[in-house]
Amino acid sequence: MTTTEDHVELVAELVRLLETRILDPLEILLASDEPIEPIRARLRVEAEVWAAQLLGPDRERAAMTAARLVGVFFPGDAAFDPSASWWRTAVGRAVARSMVHPAEAVPYSTAGAMLGITRQGVHDLVKRGKLDRHPDGGVTTSSIRDRLDRPQENTRAIARLDHR
Repeated sequence: MTTTEDHVELVAELVRLLETRILDPLEILLASDEPIEPIRARLRVEAEVWAAQLLGPDRERAAMTAARLVGVFFPGDAAFDPSASWWRTAVGRAVARSMVHPAEAVPYSTAGAMLGITRQGVHDLVKRGKLDRHPDGGVTTSSIRDRLDRPQENTRAIARLDHR
């Protein structure tokens, strides 16, 4: 279950990414922000829509939105493999909830970041059978997604407790 606070934080982070990855480079190339202002206004509205889609109940739409955003924000020929700290961001948490990770398993530290808990917390969840250990090591991404899909899992609250 997501909150208004989750939505507001996600929108703010999307707007920051849009500014730094798309609009600022355009402004530099065009040597003016005048032609960019209408685009900036439109992207702020779109960020609200994308946040609602990412956090909404339609999993297919959330996954498609996440894939589009990841493709634009992190272009390249290499597989998408962000750092563990990226998964702790509002966008990272939304992507974790909405997309299938490209790998079958991730290290405990990445699993912890995706869930908003410590690596030791992941060890405890694996030990109690709440997360699945991959035969080759790490935690299965499908079990992380299943855990994030549980309504009682509020990763923001977990993350706050984790940082006390």
